[in-house]
Amino acid sequence: MARRCAITGKGVLTGNNVSHANNKSRRRFLPNLQEVSLLSDALGQTVRLRLCTNGLKTVEHNGGLDAYLLSVTDMKLPTEALRLKRRIQRALANKPEAA
Repeated sequence: MARRCAITGKGVLTGNNVSHANNKSRRRFLPNLQEVSLLSDALGQTVRLRLCTNGLKTVEHNGGLDAYLLSVTDMKLPTEALRLKRRIQRALANKPEAA
């Protein structure tokens, strides 16, 4: 499983550890990934995703998973989020309209 956020696409970055003597050795900066269960109103179930804390904050700020995915353009979403967005759009299209 890749160390990548399912919403923002943030992944591993690389850099250097620099000692006091200015010795440099390679290191990895890992994203702060959390395994979260978010409720999808359109699907009527919870969806488990690996999100970075910044991605989780973004989803909550935009009013939940469905609202966030429907408001973001497809080009800005990773493939996993795109797949989920398509499922939500199909569920909303099949849902009967309330009169």
